[in-house]
Amino acid sequence: MTTVERPPLTADERTQLIGWLDLQRSFVRMKCAGLSEEDAHRKVLPTSPLMSPAGLVAHLRWVEYSWFQLGMAGVPDTGQTPWTEGGHVDAEMFVDDVPLDQLLDEYDEECRRSNATAAELPLEAVEQGRPPESAASLRYVLCHMIEETARHVGHLDIIRELIDGTKGYTKLE
Repeated sequence: MTTVERPPLTADERTQLIGWLDLQRSFVRMKCAGLSEEDAHRKVLPTSPLMSPAGLVAHLRWVEYSWFQLGMAGVPDTGQTPWTEGGHVDAEMFVDDVPLDQLLDEYDEECRRSNATAAELPLEAVEQGRPPESAASLRYVLCHMIEETARHVGHLDIIRELIDGTKGYTKLE
């Protein structure tokens, strides 16, 4: 995924939500550009030992899958998620043996799948398989994913600066 521009100032709600989410998603790959495998898996925060660039990409891949495929599309969980009964709450971040390029490609593919799912549903559609009182709407999911992705892009920005001094973003119009 290449860095995309901000959505138009006067676009409809769906275009705005997907546009802002796609912009944040594009920063993930940008913040990982040029990292060696060693640096991609480097843990620079002693109090957050799973928070490496690779671990964050893996986490973002799984939250895309969880919210859009399991939640909105109602795809049954057949064991493909890392979260198991009694397992580690951040199991998806254990990726020391997975190359960064593979994680980024899988993340991009998951984002494309998320966008395809979102395109098929009205913003008022709610998660599948949940009681109505705890099911989120697609509108909520899109807003949450903008927040989730932006927060972790901020983490990637700080981690990247700690690893090699690289900071900043591509100039946006």
